[in-house]
Amino acid sequence: MNKKIGNIFKGDKVIWMVFFFLCMISIVEVFSASSNLTYKTQNYMGPIFYHTVMIIIGVAVAVVTLNVPCRYFKLMTPFLLIISALTLLWVLIGGESINGANRVISLLGFTFQPSEIAKGTMVLITAQILSAMQRETGADRKAFKYIMLILLPTTFLIGIENLSTAALLFVVIMLMMFIGRVPLLQMGKLVGALAVVVAVFLVLVLTLGGIEEKRAAENQMTEVVGDGSQKQVDPDAIKSGGVFHRFYTWRNRLLKHFVEKDVPAEEYDIENNFQVGHANIAIASSGIVGKGPGNSTERDYLPQAFSDFIYAIIVEEMGIFGAAFVAFLYIVLLYRAARIASRCENNFPAFLIMGLSLLLVIQATFNMMVAVGLAPVTGQPLPLVSKGGTSTIINCAYIGVILSVSRSAKMNVEKVRSKE
Repeated sequence: MNKKIGNIFKGDKVIWMVFFFLCMISIVEVFSASSNLTYKTQNYMGPIFYHTVMIIIGVAVAVVTLNVPCRYFKLMTPFLLIISALTLLWVLIGGESINGANRVISLLGFTFQPSEIAKGTMVLITAQILSAMQRETGADRKAFKYIMLILLPTTFLIGIENLSTAALLFVVIMLMMFIGRVPLLQMGKLVGALAVVVAVFLVLVLTLGGIEEKRAAENQMTEVVGDGSQKQVDPDAIKSGGVFHRFYTWRNRLLKHFVEKDVPAEEYDIENNFQVGHANIAIASSGIVGKGPGNSTERDYLPQAFSDFIYAIIVEEMGIFGAAFVAFLYIVLLYRAARIASRCENNFPAFLIMGLSLLLVIQATFNMMVAVGLAPVTGQPLPLVSKGGTSTIINCAYIGVILSVSRSAKMNVEKVRSKE
């Protein structure tokens, strides 16, 4: 029996344990944080049943993926690149709006986020380029050019409606190039050019965002709900209709985080800062051990308690120890990935596993920093924990790829030991 189970759950056992704990935490916390969904739908078990099914499908996808030999992932690159390009264009033209931005595509009754596919595709392409162009002194100078030719259009298409995801992807690819020994002079020039672009971008956001703010202010800021009462609309979800409609959201988030001064609790305008405000209340009221699973109170106020701000609910219910444990799981994931990469005989699987683990861990870091108030609101879910459809399944596929690499690396180690 144990042998049969071992044949299914192959690969690095530590990564399997991290994956298992994150999935279990996800089911418990999403069930607790979905109070708003259950109230709206009047279906108490519906949201958690859907999420549990997504987790089960994700685990199945991970099991299938880990049984794919690493070399076959290269064959998927051209197809994934075409799919990413077409869907990213599709979502801009005919995508569905979430919180004022076109981010998902509806197809045959299902919705998915093209950016999730594009992120993994870029990591896969970068790993191939870096591995193919490795020299004794580091990566060939042309590797940088080839990566930029694909990265810049991809991040531009993503960033039009989802700036935080584009920034996340850019950071991950930069780290992959550093690990892949791309010449530091080329990377230094890129950082310098990026600094100029960011400065110009901030000026545009602050000026054009102000214009969009005036347009948004002219729109109705409240909506009538079913019982006839009025409910405050999330300012970030307002789409003014202008070409630069996302500039208002970005300006609003930056000013709230970096410019607004601390005020006494009795003077805090929670109506205009309800996401950050209620997240802070959740964390401040948690204590060391928390209120216990299912006992959150702020889940009823946070509009994205089951997604973007689920870490605040985890802190509230599981306390400092529980929050630290969740962060520790991602650290272990990155550490084990680095250990596996060091045992790989070839460069491609090493770069691939580091890229995917960085993608998951950096996104998790962004999410946790937002929840505790160390970064402006970005809209990034907590990988493998937040409620999701496409993102959950694709993140599980990333885990499957990491486990696939761990299998081949383990076999290589065993071959070396047998020769000794």
